[in-house]
Amino acid sequence: MTEKIQTLRDNAAMRWIALLLLALAMFCAYIFMDILSPIKDLMMRTVEEGGRAWDSTAFGTMQGSETFLNVFVFFLIFAGIILDKMGVRFTAVLSGAVMLVGGLIKYYAISESFFGSGLERWFTDNLNYIPIFDWLGVSPFYRGMPASAKLAGIGFMIFGCGAEMAGITVSRGIVKWFKGRETALAMGSEMALARLGVATCMIFSPYFAKLGGTIDVSRSVAFGVVLLCIALMMFVVYFFMDKKLDSQTGEAEEKDDPFKVSDIGKILSSLGFWLVALLCVLYYSAIFPFQKYAVNMLQCNLTLVEADPTTFWGGSSVTIVQYIVMLLVAICSFASNFSKKQGMKIGLMVLAVVALVVYCYMGYMRGTAETIFAVFPLLAVAITPILGNYVDHKGKAASMLMIGSLLLIICHLTFAFILPMFKGSAAGGTIVAYITILVLGSSFSLVPAALWPSVPKLVDEKIIGSAYALIFWIQNIGLWLFPLLIGKVLDNTNPQLVEAVNNGTLDPAIAATQYDYTWPLVMLACLGVAALLIGIYLKAVDKKKHLGLEEPNIKE
Repeated sequence: MTEKIQTLRDNAAMRWIALLLLALAMFCAYIFMDILSPIKDLMMRTVEEGGRAWDSTAFGTMQGSETFLNVFVFFLIFAGIILDKMGVRFTAVLSGAVMLVGGLIKYYAISESFFGSGLERWFTDNLNYIPIFDWLGVSPFYRGMPASAKLAGIGFMIFGCGAEMAGITVSRGIVKWFKGRETALAMGSEMALARLGVATCMIFSPYFAKLGGTIDVSRSVAFGVVLLCIALMMFVVYFFMDKKLDSQTGEAEEKDDPFKVSDIGKILSSLGFWLVALLCVLYYSAIFPFQKYAVNMLQCNLTLVEADPTTFWGGSSVTIVQYIVMLLVAICSFASNFSKKQGMKIGLMVLAVVALVVYCYMGYMRGTAETIFAVFPLLAVAITPILGNYVDHKGKAASMLMIGSLLLIICHLTFAFILPMFKGSAAGGTIVAYITILVLGSSFSLVPAALWPSVPKLVDEKIIGSAYALIFWIQNIGLWLFPLLIGKVLDNTNPQLVEAVNNGTLDPAIAATQYDYTWPLVMLACLGVAALLIGIYLKAVDKKKHLGLEEPNIKE
């Protein structure tokens, strides 16, 4: 006898549609988050050349500003309180609106209309010294920082508030719709789709920046702003779905037992919570800041000859074709996880592998670092649902976090020491880069499948939003610090390049592809080592205190 469907949540199709809306919104947010990452070399060019004359320190400081308000003004904590008091749907729409406002400010800062304006003069003369933050050494600005980078940083701060609010809201929304069901699979699938935004950004940001044969980096940011409008629309549609669900279940967005600030103490008193939070900040600090520099790192370590613009490989149409191939890889590999027929499952996987090989070949023929790094999330798309399904039915979340940390260490050390050995060999270097990037992406997939579904096991349901907010806040400390540190380490370990650019003896466009990335990569590998040690300790604590991290989410 078929079970009677009572609410939208009981209907599998409607559950996954709600998930799709949330995932598409985060897909758009992820694109904007890294919209300048693949064009760091273009940003270093002069304004006359279509760039913005930013050095690595300015680039890193601006990129790190995304999480500044979340960390130092404790906005994420307030976001968690808003989420627990106001509910998922209100916070989702609010986060989408905040992201869009920040995106518009960043676009104006990068656009040509900003240059020569009175606002540019004001930012040049001001915000060079902020008493408390400068004294603490955490100021988001510094004397000599380009005015465009300062205003872009302010826009990115506002966007970051909305993006991180959206992150905790989506996590809470998935728990609401999938609790007691395929929670880990849902979270893993959401992140798999959202992270396709990384590949989309890597492919299309340089495409728009170079569109028509003239360089204009503001076009890339405009592309991102359009996607933020779409993200807001996805959240609005989700608002009405979630409202319909509550009307069916009789649940209220505001809890009968309202949130109290004292509830935060319950979260902070949990050793399991702290271990998960520390593992999160260490792991994500070795991934997200790296993404912002990964394309430039490949430009500095690979010997690539960019294709002739008059040929197919150098034209604009190849971008669209390669993106279609990428979508084919993602769709086939993702769909294979849900195929009931063995023949269909194998067929989809074979097609995905063939398409992946074609995609990698196209990236090699195009000879651009951004199209090579765009392969980053593709393996994650294939295996994240598998891992999420495994955690749902078999458990072993803490063990997966340890494996993810180990793979992270291996990949960063490979980038630091093995990849430079292939300098001069275009084919050899590209193969090493592809394999390492794919493994890093698979490592990244272990975290959402294992870590985020573990949080409801550590805290009461009433304060899940605040628990996610606290973890994201701790994570944001690393996401603020390490883009800035990577930029500073790059400049300090490549003083000859910085001096040559400053005295005018070296073109910034040439200098941008000659950095030695060894020490920044070693620093990121050390984060992986620390994450591995905490993962080992977390597994021991779980075994001793029976936190349930190694147990399945779905009780058979």
